[in-house]
Amino acid sequence: MDGGMDIRTQRLVRFVGVQKTYDGEHLVVKNLDLDIRKGEFVTLLGPSGSGKTTTLMMLAGFEVPTHGEIFIADRPIKNMPPHKRDIGMVFQNYALFPHLTIEENVAFPLTVRGTAKAEVTERVRNALRMIKLENLAHRRPGQLSGGQQQRVALARALVFNPQMVLMDEPLGALDKRLREHMQLEIKQLHEQMGITVVYVTHDQGEALTMSDRIAVFNDGIVQQIDKPDALYERPVNSLVANFIGENNVLSGTVETIEQGFCRVALASGGSVVAQAVNVQGPGAATALSVRPERIVIVPDGAATDLANRLPATVQDTIYLGDHALAVLKVAGNGEFMVKLPPGAHAGLGHGQAVSIAFRPEDCRALDPV
Repeated sequence: MDGGMDIRTQRLVRFVGVQKTYDGEHLVVKNLDLDIRKGEFVTLLGPSGSGKTTTLMMLAGFEVPTHGEIFIADRPIKNMPPHKRDIGMVFQNYALFPHLTIEENVAFPLTVRGTAKAEVTERVRNALRMIKLENLAHRRPGQLSGGQQQRVALARALVFNPQMVLMDEPLGALDKRLREHMQLEIKQLHEQMGITVVYVTHDQGEALTMSDRIAVFNDGIVQQIDKPDALYERPVNSLVANFIGENNVLSGTVETIEQGFCRVALASGGSVVAQAVNVQGPGAATALSVRPERIVIVPDGAATDLANRLPATVQDTIYLGDHALAVLKVAGNGEFMVKLPPGAHAGLGHGQAVSIAFRPEDCRALDPV
C-alpha cells in the first residue's frame, strides 16, 4: 500500500499500439493496447497462434515489436535488454540446469547479479522453504518429479525479488491433478508476495481459477479483457462466449429491439427474447448464447413462469458426480447441454419429449457464428 492507495491501481506495464510481424505481411499481434497493474495476476488466454505467447516474449525482451511501444513503470523498454527488465521467467519445460543441484539452480539468478554469498544463501533457503523443497536442496533436477521441477523453476524466478514474473504455459506438462494443485500454489504465492504475474495459457479453466483479469486473444487481437466472472457472465462476442466455459448456441434472426432486449426468430421456428448485446438490428443474423446452468427442463405440458420456452428432445444423459448433464436437441442444435443437480437426470430417457425454459436476462444475442 502507498498512502492508502491500493497498489493494484498503479499501472506497471503498458502496451501502446503494439504490432508484431515475422514476415512483413501477416500480423501476429495487431494494434495491442493493454495495461497491467502492479500486483495483478493477468492471464493471456487464447488458442494456438492467437498472439498471446508473442505478446509475452515482447514483454520479456526476447522479441521486438514491429510497431508501437511497451512501457514498464512508464519507461520505454524497446532498447532495454532482457536482463535489465527485472523480470522472472517460468517456462513449460522448466529450463533447469541438469548438472547443478536444486540449491545451485535457484541461486543462479543471484550469482549472475553478483549478490553477496551470505545473502544468496539466505534467499535460496527462503525460496526453497516457500516451495516446500528445502529437504531436497542437494539433489539434481533429474532426481525430482515434474511437479517438483516446476516448483524449483518457480523459486528460481522469484528468488531475486523481480518486479514481475512471466509464465508461459508453465503447467502444460503436468497431469491433471498435479496441475490443479500447482494452480492453487501459484495463486497463493502471488497473493502472499503481491508480485505482478503475466501468465499465458490456452486452458480456460486454469485462467478462470487463477486470474484477477483475463485477456482473451484471437487472431492477434484482444477480444475482451475482464475479471473471470465478467467474461463468463457477460461475454461481448460469440468467440469469448464459446471459449470461456460451456456454452449453448442457437441461431436466429433479430425481429425487434427494445430497451436493451431483442426478440429473435429461430431458424427452426419459434422465438426467444434475449439481451441485445452484439446485434446489428432487425433482420440481422445473430447467435444466442445461454449457459447450461441457466436452463431448466420442464416436463411436457407442465407450466413455467420463465419467459423463454422451447420444445426439446432428450439425446443422452451424463452423470458427473457433483452434477449431471442432459444432452438435448433444441431448435436444430443436437448438442444442447443442460446442467442438472445429481440424480435429476434419472427420469430422462433417450427420445423423450420435454421443454426447456430460461430467462431473457440469461440469454445474450451476439454476433453470428
